[in-house]
Amino acid sequence: MHRKTLIASAVGAALALPTTALAQGVNFDFYGSARVQVESVSPDKDEVLDSYTGVRDAYSRIGFDADYALTDGLTLIGKLELPMDLANKKIQDPWDQDKDSKSGGQSRDVRVAKIGVQGDIGTLTVGQMWMPYYNAIAYPVDMFSTYYSGFATYTSFRRQDTVAYYSPDMNGFSMGFAWSADNGNADANGDEDDRLQLTGSYSFGDTTLAVGMDDLGGASDQKILGLSARHTMGDLYLGAKYERFDSDIDGDAYGADGDTAMNLYAGYTLGKNTFKVMLADVENYGENIYHLGYDYQMTSDLKLFAEYYSEEETAAITEERGGKSDWYGVGAETSNGYGDISGGQVFAAGVRYDF
Repeated sequence: MHRKTLIASAVGAALALPTTALAQGVNFDFYGSARVQVESVSPDKDEVLDSYTGVRDAYSRIGFDADYALTDGLTLIGKLELPMDLANKKIQDPWDQDKDSKSGGQSRDVRVAKIGVQGDIGTLTVGQMWMPYYNAIAYPVDMFSTYYSGFATYTSFRRQDTVAYYSPDMNGFSMGFAWSADNGNADANGDEDDRLQLTGSYSFGDTTLAVGMDDLGGASDQKILGLSARHTMGDLYLGAKYERFDSDIDGDAYGADGDTAMNLYAGYTLGKNTFKVMLADVENYGENIYHLGYDYQMTSDLKLFAEYYSEEETAAITEERGGKSDWYGVGAETSNGYGDISGGQVFAAGVRYDF
């Protein structure tokens, strides 16, 4: 547990920045984003989960960034970001609502809490943060505004007890690495393995290509291998992602060896309007997924959005204002453990206000 104590101490230092360093030249950038949607959800099996219309939070948050120049070319940086589940009136992630202090490798009442250094040799941070594999592989197609954004991937967004390094740009090439304590899969003794991630990216002109590995280990020796591409052509943005499981799991189960996730995304901006479409095939987690979106940027701080989301098998759809724990509870007697909702469709419209 000593390694976790060191990480926790470092993050504690980040949280203490506002009270210990205000008079020492630290720069702060406070921010927030309120995001709420009204949704009409129609599961395919209404005998398992009834259709409903309700309000759901779409990942509201509040936080601050901080930086302090240590020397020329070396800056101390810190970030604290809390989730605001406005629909449930709680400080929690709207998906990961588990009451445990550590659920799925992240604290449910903190989105980001990290501290580190940034300089000519790259960026090194410790704490809970967005992971390098997500940033390089999943993010290029994670461009929607509703709660249903980001589910069509095998990886995780953020993890606590993590040390991450990002290299500087080297003529278009860059790399990322992360070691995350006990955030992998369980081994034969029931103990969680450490999680390792490695990514490499190459940017040329308006195009970026990336490759990544997310090693969860465990008794199934599970790895996620990924490729991504993104390209901007004026007002048109194109993104693509391919992921594949390499594991000792056989058969029709989540994480089975050879299972793949493929995504194609396109977004077009015309003045204040942005039109979005994504087609995805994520085996054993949604299967065929269709996602359409429209954003209207009313002002620099205010956005209106509307989306249609459809999944063939259960992935994102859950109970009204529910999350992961409710999702696991619905039809939990089924062999895949995901519940027997068997997918469905969602119409959602909402508002985002940044401050």
